[in-house]
Amino acid sequence: MAAGRFVAYHRVSTAQQGRSGLGLEAQRQAVRDFLNGGEWTLVAEFTEVESGRRADRPELAKALAACRLHRAVLVIAKLDRLSRNAAFLLNLRDAGVEFVCADMPGANRLTVGIMALVAEEEARMVSARTKAALAAAKARGVVLGGARAGGAERARGIAAKGTTAIQAKAAARSRELKPALLELLAEGVTGHRAIARALTERGIPAARGGAWSHVQVAAQLRRLEALAGTGEAA
Repeated sequence: MAAGRFVAYHRVSTAQQGRSGLGLEAQRQAVRDFLNGGEWTLVAEFTEVESGRRADRPELAKALAACRLHRAVLVIAKLDRLSRNAAFLLNLRDAGVEFVCADMPGANRLTVGIMALVAEEEARMVSARTKAALAAAKARGVVLGGARAGGAERARGIAAKGTTAIQAKAAARSRELKPALLELLAEGVTGHRAIARALTERGIPAARGGAWSHVQVAAQLRRLEALAGTGEAA
């Protein structure tokens, strides 16, 4: 029995199917059947129109962002052919979002991770063959590039990544919150307490879950202002 918050992701093969709703209603019904019963909320719904062999999935990216914003579970209405798309699988696996599938109830992040491992192994084999070819070229005297960074430089890079990890995570959350905050400001909701109340009422959880406080809102607004000053939040 489903419970909690969910974001639905549908896929159609052509723009014509997207406009006509052909196949789309069946996917929506599959999601409704999956969520039948329990205490759940469908906070958002996204429909992808596939275009040839393009690996990018802009609507999937939006769906994942919505899941992170609302701390929701992603519901895939129809996995089928997407299960053979390595980029799609890796995106799901690395998104940090819980995942369920209406037409493959047993599929989840673990299942997708296994599929992704197969895709990665295929990529590793291609990489191994490429490295072997480069090694052969180097043996023939071909110059392959500049010198690699030394161990000390590599260690400094690792330390720098560790130092900025928390800041990067906070900045990412601020970017996720940016549309909601700008929408509230545009609606004339400007006080920190009023914004905190509005975010909570809209079901957008604070950093550690639960209701927002005016202190947390003030911190988010300062962070967005700082990011805007660097152009990162544009």
